[in-house]
Amino acid sequence: MTSAQTSAGSLIREWRTRRRMSQLDLAMEAEISQRHLSFVESGRAAPSRDMVLHLAEQLSIPLRQRNQLLLAAGFAPSFSERPLSDTTLAPAMAAVEIVLKGHEPFPALAVDRHWNLVSANAAIAPFLADVSEASLLVPPVNVLRLSLHPGGIAPRIVNLAEWRTHLLERLKHQNDAGGDPILVELERELRAYPSGLKGSRPTPVEPNAIVHPLRLAHGDQVLSFISTITVFGTPLDVTLSELAIESFFPADELTRAVLVRLAKERSDRS
Repeated sequence: MTSAQTSAGSLIREWRTRRRMSQLDLAMEAEISQRHLSFVESGRAAPSRDMVLHLAEQLSIPLRQRNQLLLAAGFAPSFSERPLSDTTLAPAMAAVEIVLKGHEPFPALAVDRHWNLVSANAAIAPFLADVSEASLLVPPVNVLRLSLHPGGIAPRIVNLAEWRTHLLERLKHQNDAGGDPILVELERELRAYPSGLKGSRPTPVEPNAIVHPLRLAHGDQVLSFISTITVFGTPLDVTLSELAIESFFPADELTRAVLVRLAKERSDRS
């Protein structure tokens, strides 16, 4: 629903339900009476701007949707939304590039809220080798589509069934939290791709494993990675708040050695 189609109260109720909180739970978190919250949700009481932002904070509503909530309550948005190319975001984008470059010789990439590639370091090259569907590499490159499409990286993912489950669970969690229609459609599309289970068994998980790695075929070797996600801690811009950096680390010494060798080869060629 858009802010033009619904009231602030119904949006707050929708987000509360999405967060699986009762009225009493939210009222206690916000330190207000349940009666007042009930009046806000039903439209019998109009929340102030501060109350809208306070409730949004307790509900961990993303900045983009906080702006929509403010508009529905009759207030101007609080958070700017500038394109990543805006000169005022140049310091933040420079910091992103420093992080990406600093992670070499290991792969790292930055994505926007729809998992479209914003930037990547040179070490991402092994991931893009042998992609048969050229259209997947035409900007904007969606990294989830590129990962799971049968013409993308998927044929080289040794543990495709497990990695596919991991990515889809991550996307489902994101959709449960935000309900972005573009991501909902992306999830539907990705679930229609081959699962990687036909004619094979899931890769057994090590009993003492802490994370499930991505295992990627590279020539006659298998590279193994674990990954982390980094976001800006206290952004005040909508676009910046939705930017994420995914960093891949070698999960074994073989992968580390291969990545170091590939980095040296790139340096020798330049």
